[in-house]
Order: sequence, then structure tokens, then C-alpha cells
Amino acid sequence: MLTGRESLIRLIGKRRRFLPNRDSLLSSPIQSSFNLCSDKSGAANSTPSPMVTCPVCAINVPGDDSAINSHLDACLSRGTKRRLSQRTLLQFNFSAQSKVHIQCNETDLSRTDVVSESPGEIHPQNAFCGSPDYVLVEENDTNRCDGSQLNFKSVKKTNIGGSTESPINHQRIHCQNHVSSSSPNSEVPKLDVDMNIDDISGATLQTFIVGRRFSDEKGINFGAHTTLLREPHNVKDPNAIKVLSVDSGCCKALGYLPRELSQYLSPLIEKFCLNFEGYVTSASKNSLDVVPITITCKKVISNGGKDDDIEVFKFLWKKALLVAEFAKNYPSNMLKYQHNFNLLIQEVLRSTPHLFTDDEKIFMESFSALSGDSQRLFVRLYTRKGPWFRLSNISYSEVSNLHEAIKELSGNGFLCLLEDANELHDDIKEICNLLTVSELREILSVLHKRLQRQSSNHGSRKQDLIASLLCSYEDGLCQLLPNMVLDKTGICIRISSKAESFIWRAERLFFLNGDQDLSAFLLVDLGIVKYPIYNCLISKQIFSNRSDLLAYEEAIELAQIMDQSLDENNIELVLRCIMIADSQISSTCWEAAEPTTSELATPFYSCFSASWVFSKVVLLGISFLERERRYKDAVNLLKRLLISFICDGRRGYWTLRLSIDLEHLSCPNESLSVAEEGLLDPWVRAGSRMALQRRVLRLGKPPRRWKTPSFSKSIQRNITEVHIQGRPLNCETGMKSRFYGEDGEQCGVEQLALQFFAGEGGGWRGVHTESGVWLTIFGLLMWDILFSDVPDVFRSRFQTAPLDLATDSFYVVRKNLIESQLQKIHDGMAEEIIITSWESHIGTACKGVDWDRHSLSELRAAVSCIGGPCLASLCRHLAQDYGSWSRGMPDLLLWRFHEEYRGEAKLVEVKGPRDRLSEQQRAWLLLLMDCGFNVEVCKVSPAAPTSM
Repeated sequence: MLTGRESLIRLIGKRRRFLPNRDSLLSSPIQSSFNLCSDKSGAANSTPSPMVTCPVCAINVPGDDSAINSHLDACLSRGTKRRLSQRTLLQFNFSAQSKVHIQCNETDLSRTDVVSESPGEIHPQNAFCGSPDYVLVEENDTNRCDGSQLNFKSVKKTNIGGSTESPINHQRIHCQNHVSSSSPNSEVPKLDVDMNIDDISGATLQTFIVGRRFSDEKGINFGAHTTLLREPHNVKDPNAIKVLSVDSGCCKALGYLPRELSQYLSPLIEKFCLNFEGYVTSASKNSLDVVPITITCKKVISNGGKDDDIEVFKFLWKKALLVAEFAKNYPSNMLKYQHNFNLLIQEVLRSTPHLFTDDEKIFMESFSALSGDSQRLFVRLYTRKGPWFRLSNISYSEVSNLHEAIKELSGNGFLCLLEDANELHDDIKEICNLLTVSELREILSVLHKRLQRQSSNHGSRKQDLIASLLCSYEDGLCQLLPNMVLDKTGICIRISSKAESFIWRAERLFFLNGDQDLSAFLLVDLGIVKYPIYNCLISKQIFSNRSDLLAYEEAIELAQIMDQSLDENNIELVLRCIMIADSQISSTCWEAAEPTTSELATPFYSCFSASWVFSKVVLLGISFLERERRYKDAVNLLKRLLISFICDGRRGYWTLRLSIDLEHLSCPNESLSVAEEGLLDPWVRAGSRMALQRRVLRLGKPPRRWKTPSFSKSIQRNITEVHIQGRPLNCETGMKSRFYGEDGEQCGVEQLALQFFAGEGGGWRGVHTESGVWLTIFGLLMWDILFSDVPDVFRSRFQTAPLDLATDSFYVVRKNLIESQLQKIHDGMAEEIIITSWESHIGTACKGVDWDRHSLSELRAAVSCIGGPCLASLCRHLAQDYGSWSRGMPDLLLWRFHEEYRGEAKLVEVKGPRDRLSEQQRAWLLLLMDCGFNVEVCKVSPAAPTSM
């Protein structure tokens, strides 16, 4: 796979059915300083134009006419003729105090409207985290319903080591994976939230029985009496509350209370000895349907009325009441996926209203007004591949009136119907894909009879049959094909391009990546994935305006076109995508030469910019050009990236490739100069830096360079090597080496090395995980740091790491917290931290942590034998530059105990007969040596055949 392809695929995520900007992207004139399509060999392409200074804003721009004219048009359209070095009164940060105005009611605590008069003050604006369980840290706990001003008190954050951070005024949002996923947007009746512990007896709640697949009884009768039973040992939810039937003597299970409610009722039942009884208020039609019930508190044991206990009781009871009231906004027959889809749309519209026009808001809000059948059908179709579906093949048990649902969806613009063959021309290929092989053969047979042709063998593959049909249609020999196809398929439907575009945007704004979609809700609901608990402190929007979002969407569309073109081997379209991305980078980077204050404050937001996406397209294009040996074109693009992105962690790889490609072009002097300049770049790190240093030593020999670089001795250090032999299973070039192990079973070189070190190698125990074990150890040791309260790094409840983890800001912002934790690790507390973190968070998703591959006993043994100083040094490097150091670690982590509490560890990189160390692996081994680790390289070779 081409370098950068996998990363681009993750960015794109699920491919979109419709690309609204495709035609405009591909047809618009390209303002690029060179043309990739002019010379297939890459030998005659022009180099980037010399730079000139813009007379308006004093920014350096390319010297060709098109670039100058487009830049001047942009400058003059802004209506400013000042240089960037000049300052105005608007740029000064006045010390006016911010005012925070909140309009809320007792149940709508998540809706926050903030007006800040100080540009330097952190303020939340329409903050959300995908959950309604938001905890506002206020000066008093009294909810205001009259729109009066509320003042947040300063939240003083204390780190692990006891040091205190400066106070920040912000909204605190408590995100956890098991909280209610409903967001209240409508008013509810005033609740008696100030009820005392002794007055709760007789209080009632209306809720539902869910999880009916776990029921012992299929049918539940109206009026059936129930009781509640906690399940503290439930592996999926320790707060689970089971609903039991008391009408039968054996107390059969009927299901569970909703997780959103049980998280508050369970601690109430446990701490205050509450006892709830209830009855069924409506019989269910289906054995798996949720069942509405009313529960009443019958017993409470007061614990003396301590102030702290009273406050805890009031908080939990208040939350339980709110959850019960929120549930009334959703019909009991609303399925979970339908509920989650509504939640996603509502949260996006509430948190980012400035990114949608009024018409778009009206269209998306109209979804909640559709009937339940229409909503469920739309969600079902949206999550399928499509784009077209045969109406005759659509059948869902939860959609009772399919035709009415389709009529309502099409009438409101959510679905498109195909009933007329005259409308089939543009989509005929997609519609043909809906036909079965037998139907395609039947149509071909009829066509041959009408055209009086002898039937020919079109193959048995469906795509071959479709290609034959389309060939006849495009040649004008079969104008009746649309009618014949539609006669077979019947009415076809698809999601409208308008609805698909808006929902795709909503998903991208909600999850902020292409990896997650609506299935993330399902994984949480089923208990398969459990997300960490953290606070979302939102002070600024990722997309400040609509134009930024539209540019980002357009860039992702180009990335998808690039990816599809590579799949189809459409070289011409691939080259055009590269030129478009290069042109866009050139135009956007000249307009934003100096980062704004907000960009400096949150540099990790740069990955949500159009220029960042275009750079990934260009990088993939560079890999493609290098594969085609068009090194001149690759050099031009690499120079463009290095000029355009000054502060970027990818500069090391770009510089390395530029130096290599220049050497391919027989320019050793320029290649050496690029490598030497790259070593002065602070963004060139880890393996890329090591590779450039080795290139400087190789190319910089006399007479090019007479002076030996100061780093020569450091990178030329010898790494201990161990040579072992094995009986090979295969010796083919290009295939992974396989050997017979000591037990006679087939194994790889890593398993063979583990067997060697466990036996004659010295009685070592260990694991083969490469970077996995280290990232797991880092995640467990730094768990509280990863999910600490830092503004803007958590935006939804579906994150497994802060947004800034792979950036320099991760360490800078949390320096005091990190260094305090590293001191504990250095002092020998790593094993204790590992145990505590494992027991507290086992099974919770966290980036880098693999709960299934490593056992607690292995991790304890490893950290004990590694030692505090070495482990602290390694964790510091990961914290400072996770992006560079999270890959390329040694294959094996070995350890052995000499006494009960004393041991040693060793890290081993294993190489097969035809393998050699990569620069990243060499950089890791030298770094680990500097940290005090015992490292080795184990080289496995085939055993010499024995003579008979």
C-alpha cells in the first residue's frame, strides 16, 4: 500500500454515496505552478516559481501570474491594506471582565448561551459532549429559571502531585459512557427535587422495563406487580437493576431498568436502603418490546441525616427524577437506534447552529416530526450500503406501514423514488446492480432475440453481465434497456442527496472523525465498548464559521475521489487530484501565513482544516509519483509542503523523502544540503532524524565535507547482537519467514526468539507485542493524566484519548501533572499505579491499551523488572512526543527474577534472514540505551544443512 493511503482511508471513513462538489472540484481551473499531466516521465515539468512579496500584505507568494493575481484579489477583497506586522486596537486584549449569561430551566442544564466581553477569557458556547448529564460548577446549586445571570466560580484544579493550577472560569461537563443519551429540549413539569430522605416513602417514578431478551417470561400482563433487585456483580454494568415479578412465587426476571435511571437509583438503594415496588401500566404486544411500569418507594432507612449524606441523596434523587421526566419525551416504542439518531441530530444543531443555514436547520429539525415508521425506515436505509434499494426487497418488522413511511419521507425530501424509466439514464449502472444474475441473463436473452443476434457467452460473473448490457445501451443498440430493467426491479428508492449530505455532516461534527458512526451508539448500548469518564471543557468551536466547514468537507470529497481513482487505476484523475490539492494548499497557505492566537492555543485543531486534508492528498500523491519514478514531480510537491507547513510533525518524513528523491535525480550535493538543513529543524524527530543523520554521514564524506559531524559517534554505537539458527519452513523472498520451533510447531521469528531466550538464552520470560505492551503500560500509568480536565481536548463521550495526545501541547499543558506522576514512577510506585488503574478501569476503551492481549500479572512483572528510572524516562518521551515514539518499538519485552523482589528486563528487536533495522527501530534502540535499558538485536538465520 502506498505511504499515506491507510491514513487517508481512515480520514475519509465510510465513503459517501454522493459528492455534491465533485463536478465543481474537477472542472474548476487549477492555479498550480506546474502541470503533472504535461510529461509522463516527469523529466520536463517546471519547478516552483520564485517567490515575490505582495505589496498589500507583505506575504511571500509564488511569482507566476495566476498565483499573484489570485492572491491580490483575495487581499483587496478583504478591504485591508495594512501589513501583518502592524497592530490595531482590535488586536489588544483588554482586561474587561467577561459576563456569562445562562438561560435555563431545571431540566435543561445543558443549554448554555454565553457572551464574553474579553477575547482572552475561556468561555463555553453551546458546549456539549453527547450526553445530558452535565454538571455545572456554580456558586450555588439553585437552578435559575428566570434567565437571570449566574456566576460560575473559579475551578481550582489540583494535580496528582498536589500542586495547584491557575483557576479557570468554564463550564464543566461530566461525560461518561453509561449516562442518558437523551438531551432534554422541551420543558417538563416542575419537580419536587428538594424532598428529604424521610419524605421519600410513597414517591413514584414512571419508567420502563428494557432488556427483555434477558426475561424469564415472554408475556407481561397489565397490572403485574414487580420489585427491584440490584446486580452489583453485573460485568457490563455494576449499577444494573433487575425487575422481578412478584405475582409468581419464584420471582422471575422480567428485564432491567434503563441504564440511564439505574445509575442513580442503584446508589440510592444501596446507601439509603430504599425498597421499590411497582406494577405494569401497559401490556406489551411483542415479547421484546419495552414495558412501561410505575415504581413506588415503600421503605427507607435513614442514616442519621448527616449533611453530606443529605446532599448526596438530593443530588441522586434529583437526577433520577430528571431522567424519568426526560424519558417521557420519547415514546416507549422508539427503538434505540432511532433514539440515538434523533439525539445526534439534536446535539449537532444545538451545539453548532452557526454552521447551518436556516433552511438546513428547518430540514433537519423536521426529521423529529416524522412518524416513527418513517424515522426507523430512514435510519435503516441510511446505515445500509445502497445507494438504491428495490422496494420489493425492503421489509422491517418495526416498520408497520412501509408505503406510508416511504410516502412521508419522499414528501419531506428525505427519499427519492424511481418509477419512470425516463429518469433512469444517469443511474442505470447502480440499478442494474440490484438485479440478480438470472434476471440479467433473462434480459440479455430477450435483447439478443430482438436484435436477431446469436446468443454469446457473457460469462457467469454479475459484473460481466452488467458490462455487456451497458455496452449495448451506450452503443445505442438497446434503447429499451431502462424499461426492461425497471420492469424487473419495480419501484426503487434511495436516500436523497440533500439528506445524505446533511446527515454526513452531522455525523462528522458529532464524532469528529471518519472511523465512528451510528454504530458507536450500538456498541455502547450492548455493553461491548465502554468509554472513559472525563469532563468536556469546551471554550471554542472547532469550525469558527460555515465557510471553514464547507472547505473541510470539500477537501474530504477530493480525498475520496483520490482514493477511488487509485482503486480504479485512473491515473489521469489521480494526477488531477494531486494538482487540485497542491493548488488549494498554495492558495490557502498564502492567505494564512501567520497563525492566529486561537490557532496557537489549540494547535491540535489544525487537523480539522482543509489545508491539512489537502496535504494528506498531496503526500499520497508523492508516494504515487515515487512509485512511477517521477522524482522531479515528487521533489516539487515535497518542497511545496515544506514551505507551506512550518510547524508540522510530518516535516521529518517530508525532508527525508526530499533528500532521497534528490539523490535519485543524481543531485547528491543538494540531497546532502537538504539533510543538513533538516537536522536544524525542531520538527524533525525520532526515526526521520536518525535517517537524516545517517544520510549526512554517508553523503558528507570528503571532498563534499571534511568535518565529521558531532553526532557521528552517537548514532554509530554498536548494538549487541545475538545470532540464533532455526529450521526454516520457507525461504521465499517477499514472504514472512517461518520456522519450526523447538516443539516442532510452525512459528515466526519472534516466537522462535522467545523460545531461545526462555531456554538456552537464560530463562527469560516475555511477550511479543512490539509497541503494544509499552502503550498499554503508558496508558495505565498515565490514565488520570490522559483524562484530566483540559479545555477543548474532549468534545464528545465517544473519545478514547484527548485530541492533543499526539501533539506537543499534550506535555506542555499538563507538565506539572506529568512530572509529578513521573516522579512517582521513578520512585518505584509504577506497580502500585498499574494495579490501581487496572482494577478501576478494566475493559474501558483507551487509546493504546489492550486489555485482552496483556494480563495484569505480566504487566506487574514487566514494570517491576524494568525499574522506576528507565520506565519514567520512557514515559516522558511518549508524553512529550507520542506521535513520533508510539511506533517502532522492539519486538520483545523480556524479564526474569533473580530473587523474590529483584529482577531485570531486556528489550529485543528480532530480524529474520532478509530483514534489517528501520531507522525508526534504530532510533528507538539508541534511545532506550540512553534511558538505561538493556537492548539487543536477535538475528535469526536458517541452520546450515547437515551432511549425510
